[in-house]
Formats: sequence, C-alpha cells, structure tokens
Amino acid sequence: MSVGLILLAAGGSARLGQPKQLLEYQGKTLLRRAVETALASQCRPVVVVLGAESELCGKTLAGLAVKIAVNEDWKSGLSSSIRAGLATLEKETPAVAAAILSVADQPHLTPDLLDSLIESQSKTGKKIVAAQYAGVPGPPVLFERSLFLQLKKLSGDEGARRVLKANPDEVVLVPFPEGSLDVDTGGDYQRLKQSR
Repeated sequence: MSVGLILLAAGGSARLGQPKQLLEYQGKTLLRRAVETALASQCRPVVVVLGAESELCGKTLAGLAVKIAVNEDWKSGLSSSIRAGLATLEKETPAVAAAILSVADQPHLTPDLLDSLIESQSKTGKKIVAAQYAGVPGPPVLFERSLFLQLKKLSGDEGARRVLKANPDEVVLVPFPEGSLDVDTGGDYQRLKQSR
C-alpha cells in the first residue's frame, strides 16, 4: 500500500516572530529534522508544503529526496496548504492509497511512529489513524484516499480536525505522548532546547 506524507511547513509562525521551520535543534533545522524523519519511514513520496520564507526553507532541504509544493496562498490559512500538498501528492503518485499529514514542529517524532500509523490502518481497516497526546488526537494523522475530497473542502485556517469529527467511527488513535511538545512560542523553543 502506497502511503505518502505531506509535511505542512508553510506558516508564518506569527506567535514566534520568526520562521519556526528554521529554528535549530541538535544541529539541524526543525524542518530538515522533520523531513529526514519522514524519509526514514515507509512513507513515499514525501511532499513538503512551503509558503512563508519558502526560499530559505527550501535551501535547508538541499540533497533530500522530497517534492516541494509552494503554497503562494499560505496566508489564507492551513486548509490551502493541505490542498497544495494533496495536489502535489496525487500528481506524483496517482494511485496513492493514503496520506499522512504531519507538521515540522514536533521534534520528537520518529519514523517508527509514522510506520505505526500505517500498520494500524492496515490492521484495523479504519480510514483515519491519528496520533494522540494530551488526551486529544493530533498530527501526524493518516487519511485514507476516500477522505481526500473532505480534506480539500476545508476552508480558511481550518485544519483536518473537522474531518476527524465528521468520521468518528473511522478514527483509530496511536499514543504519542511526546507529540505535546511543539514549538509555537519562544518559551516552547527554550523548553525544547532544555529537553533531551
């Protein structure tokens, strides 16, 4: 089963005041770490959606076998990046069976966790497999191809949570306690640098 991964990395990081994709952690930008993690998993192809600071972000990915989708409309919100990523994914791999939506600011994400989403989908036959942390589902989330149309209909700054809520019987959760550590503010970044 072909499962692609769409890394959503187009945002302007308004609360942080600088592009979070380019923050360094353990010698690499958060964006490059996220892409290398994806490439070490079963997911193919890996599509990276860039928007704000797309040139600088693109340079940090030099030499990595990824497909870049530049979302010129990134200021309109997350939904436009999801659409841009899906369009590139379907163009690259027309027969793709599912897509994992992931983000660049989860530095403790592992290839094993991404693979466990795929394995859970294969075992359960459910259409959505989401990571779970802090008691709620969140990215990365696997969506079966039959749900791509629902994802494309999202609007504004709406993420994929609406699709989860619309299909509660199709959702399986995979524990990812480390997922609660993401980087939205300067304080988050300081906490990250002090962590393992």
